Amino acid sequence: MFLCIDMEKFELHILGCGSALPTTRHFPTSQVVNVRDKLFMIDCGEGAQLQFRKSRLKFSRLNHIFISHLHGDHCLGLPGLVSTLNLLGRTADLHIYSPEGLEKLLRPMLMFLNRQMTYEVVFHEFETREPAVVFEDRSITVTTIPLRHRLPCCGFLFAENPRPRHLLRDMLDCYGVPVSEFNRIKNGADYVTPEGEVVPNERLTSPSDPPRRFAYCSDTIYCPGLAAQLQGVDLLFHEATFEDEDAPRAKETFHTTAGQAARLARDAGVKKLLIGHYSARYEDESRLLQQAQACFPQTQLACETLCVPI
Repeated sequence: MFLCIDMEKFELHILGCGSALPTTRHFPTSQVVNVRDKLFMIDCGEGAQLQFRKSRLKFSRLNHIFISHLHGDHCLGLPGLVSTLNLLGRTADLHIYSPEGLEKLLRPMLMFLNRQMTYEVVFHEFETREPAVVFEDRSITVTTIPLRHRLPCCGFLFAENPRPRHLLRDMLDCYGVPVSEFNRIKNGADYVTPEGEVVPNERLTSPSDPPRRFAYCSDTIYCPGLAAQLQGVDLLFHEATFEDEDAPRAKETFHTTAGQAARLARDAGVKKLLIGHYSARYEDESRLLQQAQACFPQTQLACETLCVPI
């Protein structure tokens, strides 16, 4: 019998999945990854804080924001969000990760709009040419995914860190293992009885659940080479701004079609594909879904307030 069997929370919330031109149907890009009730925002287009409320997320649990690139539809929601957190009396630091230039753009605006800040905004700049770890704690590691767009741009890979093994309660009771030994055994140690018998760890535990991974690919031209870094992820969000018939326009603007996103998902062997960042020219995204599913059936359309367990 397992001492603990519940999968810990790891889920994606879509706050906005439209592209640069505003529409009445979609908000600009923003997402939140919830890892064990710690919230990580990815991109922050206009309206992100409103959608944050609609998704019933808690501002107090948001401490890290990752910005893929400095186009307005991915970062212009930041001044309003930072100001709202100030009005709420936040005291914890807010960490913002981005390519070079965001602090130079945002700091003067924050100083003008918020003369008395109740908390510190900490900026972290990263290079966009090679993958790099930009954040790590006990639960998650965040690595950049270099992309090709009109500005320096990166996606992000959220990889759950390996968890301790599951304790087998009936075996622990059988050998009379004291509670003080549980953590050591969960982390792989054998147990030595008072009589000196060594009980192998494999007899007292079972393997933990495989670590889960979510990959976010923001604005980018089709890059087949990404498949190596994305290999086998549980969920891939990839932009699909255009239908396949508009591939020339996608190439011209450094964006991707639905079919191209699906080919990448297929080649990377991902478990599920979520597409978004829809061009305002389309009144109905069902055609995008059909084109993606023709190549990769495990495709789903993103939409506002959608929550996807990982």
